[in-house]
Amino acid sequence: MPLSYTVREGLAGFRRARFAALTATSALTVALVLIAVFGLLAWQGSQVTNWLKQRIGEVQVFVSNAADERATNALRLKLEATRGVDEVVYISKEEAVAEFRREFGEEAGALPEDNFLPASFRVQLEPRWANADSLGGLAEQFASWNRVDEVIYNQPLLAKVQRNLRVFTPIALGLGFVVVAAALFLVGNTVRLTIYARRMLIRTMKLVGATNAFIRRPFLVEGIAQGVVAGIIACLLVWPVYGFLLRAVPQAQGWPGGSPLWTLGTVLLVGIGLGWLGSWMAVRRFIKHIQLS
Repeated sequence: MPLSYTVREGLAGFRRARFAALTATSALTVALVLIAVFGLLAWQGSQVTNWLKQRIGEVQVFVSNAADERATNALRLKLEATRGVDEVVYISKEEAVAEFRREFGEEAGALPEDNFLPASFRVQLEPRWANADSLGGLAEQFASWNRVDEVIYNQPLLAKVQRNLRVFTPIALGLGFVVVAAALFLVGNTVRLTIYARRMLIRTMKLVGATNAFIRRPFLVEGIAQGVVAGIIACLLVWPVYGFLLRAVPQAQGWPGGSPLWTLGTVLLVGIGLGWLGSWMAVRRFIKHIQLS
């Protein structure tokens, strides 16, 4: 069967059964919007979680007063070369005092001297290393080095965050599964109904000797076309809504991949995939069960 015929017949389904095509396209659009919104919110949650773990999992490495500039620079290079370290920031004695005075305000004026705080390194870990076990091992490693006076980190708070994540992560995954399952169910049933409405056409084609593959291909093309239309509509809905969210919430992390094109392209591809899959499953079932007598 020529490809041009398959494409022409598949697209003709929009004209022959406009209501059925509209219903299927609407169901696909709703499913894609649900998947896209949940996916974007899940990505935002993941970014916030990583940011929170990095901030809580920060390690403060205090430099010994006996360390000169050369020893301090060597210590900084050693910290930066350590596996799992994302960023190292040096806090001089003067900067530490200024930060202390900002934090405590007038109460800091009661202190008799300004050089009571040591210099330190603020070590920020990569997200996958920001957990209680890895952090504890790194803290012990840093504390064993020469010219290191003390190493501190907020282990109780980090452990609490990890416990909460272990509780909420399965819940979030379960909600994601429900959303995807509901979207697939909605698409599958809608496409099945649209093809059921044309069961007589399928039966007639089988009576004149058409093969299953011959019957199936135009329906698959129609499903892909519905997926393209639904994907474009879903993109036009998701883009402004998510853009508004980014403007309304300054802490939002932007678009995955740094550009809306990656997200919108993914939505379009998922729409094509859902349209093809829904049509394939529905037409396969009806081709098998339609009786010729």
